[in-house]
Amino acid sequence: MADTARPDLAAMIVPLGRALMAVEQPVLDAHGLTMWAYAVLLGLEESVRTQSALAQDIGADKTRIIPILDDLQEQGYIERRPDPDDRRARLLSLTPEGRRVRDSTQAAIQAREERLLDRLRPADREGFLNALQFLAALPKEELAGE
Repeated sequence: MADTARPDLAAMIVPLGRALMAVEQPVLDAHGLTMWAYAVLLGLEESVRTQSALAQDIGADKTRIIPILDDLQEQGYIERRPDPDDRRARLLSLTPEGRRVRDSTQAAIQAREERLLDRLRPADREGFLNALQFLAALPKEELAGE
């Protein structure tokens, strides 16, 4: 029997996610980034990735992400070069300026998130963040119950 004492997870997470994205938007605007551009910068972390792998990992269509990559490259935030193992593929990496913008943007976003997290008791905060990180790291197949 379903536990009707709580709303469905999506019913709780989606409105929260939308509200968090609205809080992030002024920070992104101040740094000259779109949400997708920020996702690309975060997706590159410290590693070199192919365009296709990055698009899959951030949930973007690999053809629609090309203008975003073009813009980030034009701004000097990423580098694209041919993959020596597959000339059809392009390898992406962050430039030092891309790292700086990513880190600055993330710090400003997380400072805003702190105001929300500060509403939780320390133990609840730690548990919430641990659970969220665990669930977010699950493979998509596991989330779908496959």
